[in-house]
Amino acid sequence: MDSKALYGKIMDIDPQIRFATIANKDGKIEQTGHREGVTNVLTSDESKKSLQRAIDSWNARNDLSEKIGEGKYVLAEYAKIKRITIPMGKEHLIYLTTDVKADHTKIIDETLKLL
Repeated sequence: MDSKALYGKIMDIDPQIRFATIANKDGKIEQTGHREGVTNVLTSDESKKSLQRAIDSWNARNDLSEKIGEGKYVLAEYAKIKRITIPMGKEHLIYLTTDVKADHTKIIDETLKLL
C-alpha cells in the first residue's frame, strides 16, 4: 500500500486522530498531515523534532529486540495529546497524535490491521 493511501485509511479510523506521519527510520517523511479544523499544538519545526526523537527512540529500542522481542507500538500520553508510534515493517514508522480522550487501543488495533 502506498503511503498516501495508508495515511488516508489511518485518518479514517477515528476523528480524534489529529495528525499522522509516515516516515522511514532515517526521518524522511513520506506522507504527513493534520486533520482539517484541528489547531496544531506544535510548530512545523517542533513536529519534525518530535518525530526525529520518536525515530531515535525507536531505533534505540531495537538494540534490545533480540532479548525482549520486536516492539509493537509506543504510547506517550501528555496533558494535551497522546502520541503513538507504530513500526511499519523494519524501515518505516507511523507517528500519530490524538486527542487525550481518544480510544488509543482502538486506534492502535485498527492501524495494525491495515499493515
